[in-house]
Amino acid sequence: MAAGPGGGGCARRGRWGRGCPVRGLLSGALLLLASGLRRGAAELTDGNNEHLKREHSLTKPYQGVGSTSMPLWDFQGSTMLTSQYVRLTPDERSKEGSIWNRVPCFLKDWELHVHFKIHGAGKKNLHGDGFALWYTRERLMPGPVFGSKDNFHGLAIFLDTYPNDEATERVFPYISAMVNNGSLAYDHSKDGRWTELAGCTADLRNQNHDTFLAVRYSRGRLTVMTDVEDKNEWKNCIDIAGVRLPTGYFFGASAGTGDLSDNHDIISIKLFQLMVEHPPEEENIDWTKIEPSVSLLKSPKGESSGLWGPMIEGSCVIPSGLLSGQLPEGWWPGKDLDKSMLGTQPRCMRSNTP
Repeated sequence: MAAGPGGGGCARRGRWGRGCPVRGLLSGALLLLASGLRRGAAELTDGNNEHLKREHSLTKPYQGVGSTSMPLWDFQGSTMLTSQYVRLTPDERSKEGSIWNRVPCFLKDWELHVHFKIHGAGKKNLHGDGFALWYTRERLMPGPVFGSKDNFHGLAIFLDTYPNDEATERVFPYISAMVNNGSLAYDHSKDGRWTELAGCTADLRNQNHDTFLAVRYSRGRLTVMTDVEDKNEWKNCIDIAGVRLPTGYFFGASAGTGDLSDNHDIISIKLFQLMVEHPPEEENIDWTKIEPSVSLLKSPKGESSGLWGPMIEGSCVIPSGLLSGQLPEGWWPGKDLDKSMLGTQPRCMRSNTP
């Protein structure tokens, strides 16, 4: 990825100003061309405060240092606010903590920038477990999924630092995305693989430099990028079209530790409104009534997320290996896939709408 995003010598705005905004007035053809030529950094905002939504953002100087809450944000569990960071969990066993925005988000198109730090005394594979970013209907509900509830409604981005599945070939830390309408459970024993939409490896723990994550949701497309290599540029991680998320949900972050532990710190959360045109037929849609779902089978890059990386068609998850010609042993066209071919957990997301 080129260091100068967007082409044409777009200037950056300080440490956090990386990339040029894609303007909503571009035609679909130009958007597609820009996506193909310089996917990633060119698609992220430049951090222009004109579109920063302060009611959904958390930045220094923090208000309420030493307390258990602050304006617009609620804390839970082991979360501690200092002058330099919000610590979701300390480097101690069996801790859970979360921070949740009090204001529901009614933006149809948005971009979330998170400055975070995961660090601790544990050596390789002797630390855990990671943290999650949420855009969900539920808030302040502790549970087993990185300190928050399972069977949630909405979007989760997991930054998983510990491999629970001993047979996995993945390299950790690993970032993944999950969309849920409340009918799916996150399988910790498989590191959420059966309900994952896509993911990537990212060396984000115990870094001596700043680490960032960007999540963009615009016109049904979910993009996740990282800046964890101290290169001042975004790197592609997840890119999926066909994602449907309602408005009116809440942003949050949570973390949990078990027998292994780490410090999980949030330094800042910034939400930007994206000025994007929508087709006329969407004008009468009640965006608060949309059910979280994913409709496309592949990401815009035409890549599957591995043999068993799940994609969702309508409301049912199928093995993406079938999309790329990698068929499970014992399967042929016309034969139903049984549970043993799909893993240990059924992978259909039941629709909650008539």
